[in-house]
Amino acid sequence: MTSTFARPQLLAWRNATFAVFALAGIALASWVSRLPSVRDALGIELDQVGILMFGLASGSIVGLLFSSHLIARFGARASVLAGLIVVSTGITVAGIGAQFGIFAVAWIGLFVFGSAAGITDVAMNVSGAANERALGKAIMPIFHAFFSFGTMIGAAVGALAAAVALPVAIHMAIVAAIMVTVTLVSYRFLQNDSGEAESSAEDDSSLTWRGRLSIWRDPRTILIGLVVLAAAFAEGSANDWLTIAMVDGHHVTEASGALVFGVFVTAMTAGRLGGVVLLNRFGRVPVLRASFLVAGLGLLVVIIVPDPIIATIGAAAWGLGSALGFPIGMSAAADDPKTAAARVSAVATIGYLAFLAGPPLIGVLGQNVGILNALLVVLVLCVAGGIVASAARERADATTSTDTFADPNLPR
Repeated sequence: MTSTFARPQLLAWRNATFAVFALAGIALASWVSRLPSVRDALGIELDQVGILMFGLASGSIVGLLFSSHLIARFGARASVLAGLIVVSTGITVAGIGAQFGIFAVAWIGLFVFGSAAGITDVAMNVSGAANERALGKAIMPIFHAFFSFGTMIGAAVGALAAAVALPVAIHMAIVAAIMVTVTLVSYRFLQNDSGEAESSAEDDSSLTWRGRLSIWRDPRTILIGLVVLAAAFAEGSANDWLTIAMVDGHHVTEASGALVFGVFVTAMTAGRLGGVVLLNRFGRVPVLRASFLVAGLGLLVVIIVPDPIIATIGAAAWGLGSALGFPIGMSAAADDPKTAAARVSAVATIGYLAFLAGPPLIGVLGQNVGILNALLVVLVLCVAGGIVASAARERADATTSTDTFADPNLPR
């Protein structure tokens, strides 16, 4: 199929999607970079931190389960708009709860945050897949790189906020205000829900509620979901626990722990930016297997090497190896535009089980055997991810498009 849209319009859609992915990353990293402060303000132990983060994870699962139906009803663009505004509300409530030592308020805020983030996650990936088809080039890892850019920004600001002892509630309120402002500016540039290069949510809207749920019976959905599960666990465990692991396990300051988290997300960003070249040359499966290997080796260094500097190098390898699993899984799930929203929703739901089970599991293990030893469970999942990587193999019959306005200088 040849795109009938003018190149400036295609680029506007692409750039607006970049902004959406970045905002999602800023929101997440802003919260996790302040977890030590949140823990101290609430006066809780590691297992209770896991329960707190379960609010975020369980909310995400709820959002993911309903996302394909909402996207089919309202479209990807409206879902992104509503999702990011509610994310901003949730993170503000969570910050207020943490600041005033009210665990229940913080938990509810994170649940709201997670629910909206789950819907936004599917909507922006559906929009990203539609952009790939409209532009006629592989770009999904670049979108996810902008998520990582967002986490880099969030981690850096979080480290600064921790260094100057900025109250968590004020920090989260500032982040929320910026997110709402940028969302409202970017919204009108997001891809429309009509036209030839529309969001695949439109293609998926022809399916009934039962039809969208039937995607779960496809074995490929489950297998791709397992790949994303392993990748999400590798990435999410760092988001949830790397700062605390460095503070408690390697005895660095909170600001230094936040900076190590920044090293992780910087390495992950570099992996996503450079990963498109590797994908084009070697394909999804070899790149996935190599990624899980690098992530596992880096994680092992973080766990067993006591020197904080070497552990930081390990964190960089962990981040580099964690870069491509999730975006490759999303691209594989969206190979067929007619079922993209339903399959992306299903695959993301399986993947987000890592965020549901991971925080309490690692928290309980960390309370009993130490946070570094608890991270061994992530290493096991990296091995499993490498084993099932073939599920994401490129489909020979995948729907593709060629953009007559394609610019060879655009990122691929």
